[in-house]
Amino acid sequence: MTKEKVTRFSVSLPPDLLAQFDRHVADKAYATRSKALADLMRDALQRDEWEDDRVEVLGAVTLVYDHHTRGITERLTEIQHDFHDQIVSTTHVHIDHDRCLEIILLRGPIRDVRRVGDHLTSARGVLHGKTLFVATKQGEE
Repeated sequence: MTKEKVTRFSVSLPPDLLAQFDRHVADKAYATRSKALADLMRDALQRDEWEDDRVEVLGAVTLVYDHHTRGITERLTEIQHDFHDQIVSTTHVHIDHDRCLEIILLRGPIRDVRRVGDHLTSARGVLHGKTLFVATKQGEE
């Protein structure tokens, strides 16, 4: 593996912000401030890219729902069939007697992945839902 060339630069920060950042670095088990800062920069740049509705992403929709809610399982299945072009796979877990966790993996333009996530998370009976986006392009290390 070839070592990547890096550029050094300095950053001036108020002491309290640096202390907060150092806690973040420690809490997240980063080896260096540089790695933590690079990840934060990549994340910010990625969010900017996602403002273009056509950019391709992978997505994960997590749902927790009460399976006793009338029609919820049928509704979630119906939504997934309506958007079958974006669905990659699903995983279903029984949390307890009443609640289920479903994770739906998606791929496509962010506008479509977001739309599927919105339909699923807003379905009646969903107790908690969240859509996470992941870049399909490999970022710089």
